[in-house]
Amino acid sequence: MLTKNFSLFLALRYLKPKRTFLSIITLVSILGVTLGIMVLILVISVMTGFELELRRKVIGFDAHLVISNQAVMEDWTKIMKLCQEDPRVTAAAPFVQGPVIVEFQNRRLAPKIRGVEPELEEKVVSVGEYIVEGKYDLNGDKTVLGSELARTLGARVGDKVTVYSPGNFDQILTELNRIEKEGGNAADAAALKQMVLPKELEVTGIFESGRYLYDSEFLIVPLYIGQELYNLGDSVHGLALRTTDPYLAPEIRDVLNEKLTPPEFALTWIDLNKQIFDAIRMERNVMFFLLMFIVLVAAFGIMNTLITVTVQKTREIGVMKALGARTHQIIGVFLAQGMVVGVFGTITGLALGIGMVQYRNEVSHWLATGFGIEIFPRSVYQFSEIPAQIVPSDVAIICVSAFLICSLAALIPAWFAARLDPVKALRYE
Repeated sequence: MLTKNFSLFLALRYLKPKRTFLSIITLVSILGVTLGIMVLILVISVMTGFELELRRKVIGFDAHLVISNQAVMEDWTKIMKLCQEDPRVTAAAPFVQGPVIVEFQNRRLAPKIRGVEPELEEKVVSVGEYIVEGKYDLNGDKTVLGSELARTLGARVGDKVTVYSPGNFDQILTELNRIEKEGGNAADAAALKQMVLPKELEVTGIFESGRYLYDSEFLIVPLYIGQELYNLGDSVHGLALRTTDPYLAPEIRDVLNEKLTPPEFALTWIDLNKQIFDAIRMERNVMFFLLMFIVLVAAFGIMNTLITVTVQKTREIGVMKALGARTHQIIGVFLAQGMVVGVFGTITGLALGIGMVQYRNEVSHWLATGFGIEIFPRSVYQFSEIPAQIVPSDVAIICVSAFLICSLAALIPAWFAARLDPVKALRYE
């Protein structure tokens, strides 16, 4: 009398819309599961894409390893030869890096310079690949600006920008103190004027790395200009190294730190950006658990629906048990209801989530232009568009978790329904 699909048949019949309040609760439950999965897929994909894109940007524009002593490195040629003894270090280049004041047409900013030897630096970081206007030319008193820095200054290729170094101000203060003590003369005034004179550099190129922090805060100059601005002589601030594999950098760092004499030490690109990567990973895990509560709320809606069905169908349950329906079949009826809701919610949520990931930038642009809502400001997140990466394993975990939560929510009322006494159920009014 009872067929194989007995439980599923009754579950689908109970779920059939009948313009009742119960049907509305069922639709709300499906909608809750759908929204939960959609938001989870969207957020996890964006945060995964954000981390992967950040890693790509950092690896592409940062050295794999940096040798520094947090001050001035005088014997850098000896240290560079020591580092290049490791066969996994493929290139090395000295650099000078620090804050400066840049002026152009009465606009003043305080970015950072990076003084490099063009030929050596190109083997470590291919800045030339990121040039979007002009060319990578640092022969003479020339500079290459980040795209956002150039836009803020209003500078174009061929313009000349004025660069002041903090080192100038230190010298000026020292000289002023000396003049005050010894009494000034024309020669002292001329020397002081020479110190005040800044560097005037021609803009030969504009680079765009795709990361807002780099594009808005860096100008690249020849190494000797950086040394002059900071009065370093032949010294530098550090060495940039390139390795055969950026993900081997921590292992190479440990080997180099054993060879280096303190205060020199090595740092990897992961160390230099550790706080960012750790914060993204932690936020990603926290967001997963927080957004999973949306699915849990929907699961409570499913449970509420099935409890209501159990109360309404008490006599029918009694009739089925009297006719020989077994406990697992009664459980199957209500469990199948929860599973069907879970399946519909999961499928629609999966489709909408993937769709939102594909059109995330269009939606962001529409919100920004239509409503003035900036959900992904470039100045904060350091990217020109919203990155995203759909990881199949993450999507599978989200969908399976949502389905199991819905099924478990249905199991509790299903168990109580199956334990009803047929005699009491038939007398239920």
